[in-house]
Amino acid sequence: MALRVLPRKAWRNWRRSDDLRIPLHSTEVENASRRFLLYGVLPLWVVPGLADWWMHRRTRIEHTSGTKESVVHALMMTEAGIPVLVGLLARVNPLVLSVMGGAALAHGATAVYDVSLAVGEREVRPIEQHIHSFLEVLPLTALAFTACLHADQVRRTLRGGRGPQDWRLLPKQHPLPARYLAGLAGAVAAGVVVPYAEELRRCLRAASREGSRR
Repeated sequence: MALRVLPRKAWRNWRRSDDLRIPLHSTEVENASRRFLLYGVLPLWVVPGLADWWMHRRTRIEHTSGTKESVVHALMMTEAGIPVLVGLLARVNPLVLSVMGGAALAHGATAVYDVSLAVGEREVRPIEQHIHSFLEVLPLTALAFTACLHADQVRRTLRGGRGPQDWRLLPKQHPLPARYLAGLAGAVAAGVVVPYAEELRRCLRAASREGSRR
């Protein structure tokens, strides 16, 4: 019967399952890898993102590449945020792994376009280039750790995912603790969403002022 459960019904009760236990002192490879992914890679993703925002502000993006580049930044945040959200809430299967892989490729391609757009309009300093390096490699790092933790699902994906639940978006059997999810959401909101929303608002305001002067 479990195989016939519809995704919509499964999501209604997704918080009723026992939370995933993440031993803080375990030295087993699986537990250590999961801790590094959840408490290292994902939270630290905010740091280079915030640093990149500061570099944009320092080089006065609103008066150079402006709204166009800021919208590209919002696109890249979406490309990174969707697979993270899916990976945190949904059961890892061929569908989720495919979304993560596709998003990582799209993020990399958009990052190349972002830099090519920026260098023609404003100064991109060496430190900003190094920050970009972190932002480009972190999605791949998260994908790699997820793949290692779910090697069986990687094999299913490579074989075409022929199981009845391989291409369904289902909640985790053991969801991540609500406290962890809330803390991570708060960090992302404070360190990514708010700063880049401020950047876009600043660019739109500058564009409006310049348009009114013409």
